This record gives sequence, C-alpha cells and structure tokens, in this order.
Amino acid sequence: MRRTWRKAKPKIEKKFWVNGQIRAPEVFFIDENGVKHGNMGTHEALRRAREVEMDLVEVNPTAKPPVVKVMDYGQFKYDQEKKAHKQKMQQKKVDTKGIRLSVRISKHDYVFRLEQAKKFFQKGHKLKIDLILKGRERAHPEKAVEIINKFAAELEQTEDLNILREQDLTRQGGRFTMVLINKGK
Repeated sequence: MRRTWRKAKPKIEKKFWVNGQIRAPEVFFIDENGVKHGNMGTHEALRRAREVEMDLVEVNPTAKPPVVKVMDYGQFKYDQEKKAHKQKMQQKKVDTKGIRLSVRISKHDYVFRLEQAKKFFQKGHKLKIDLILKGRERAHPEKAVEIINKFAAELEQTEDLNILREQDLTRQGGRFTMVLINKGK
C-alpha cells in the first residue's frame, strides 16, 4: 500500500483585522485610553481613530457586535511578538541522552561512561541507560540487572547530583533500560 505524506500544518496565528478590513456594520468601540463608548457604526469608529492618528483594531471578532479598540497596531504587534519570544525562551528543553553498557564492559569504559553521565546531568539532560544482551549473554539476565543497578547506584551516590529514577529498570526481550533524571539540590 502506498503511503501519502502530508506537510505539517503551520501554526495559525491570531489575525487581527485593522481599519478598512473590519467588515461589521456596527462595532463596540473602546478608545485609546480604554474608555468604553458602546455600540456605534464602523465608519464613525474609523473616523474617531483617524482623528487621533491611530489604528482601529478588531480585538474580539466573535462578540456581537465585534469589539474594536483604538491603538497603534505596529506597537501592538511588536509587543505580541516580544511576549511570544519571551515565553519561548523561558521554556526549558530537556534532551534525553543515552549511554549503552554491556555485560562484558571493561573497567576503563565503565568509568568513562560514568563520567560522561555526570556531564549530561550537569548540563540538565535526562539519561537513558541501555544494556543489550547478545547471543549466549541472554542466558544470564541477572548479570545485566546487576550492572545497570550498580551504574545507577554509583550515579546516585555522587554528592553534587540529586539523581532520581524516572523509569525503573525495564526488560524487553534482551534489552534492559532505565531512565534517570537530576532533580538538582
């Protein structure tokens, strides 16, 4: 069966109608100082906005009649973008980093991966520990459990980190996984 791919739909921004774009014959008018003047004709509201050399912006098109406000549209749009950018910057993105262990891991590799895990935690990432049993190693899953638990215990004993198990040890066939996070101090 042929699979069809569709482009992701872009996020639709809230669009404000300005000045001549407003189509309603009657609107609820709010002036530049925030004073509500009530219902009036769109042409009268537009005339008042031009008198103070500002824009007439439809702020609530779903109301009956639509709510319009006198404001500097360019400044309003700039403030909206700035607010959205600030909100985006305050979001903290947490990556999940992975470390793969083995039943036959050497002492040096084990220590190296331990140090690597500590660096990931200090940068604020989550850590997914994987151990895959291959061939005859599958006969001794208790060895894999022992290695992953020892690795997690050594990370938990690190003084400057507060390590918690987000996902405890799980087994799927010959694959063992555990997810750890650093909760800080």
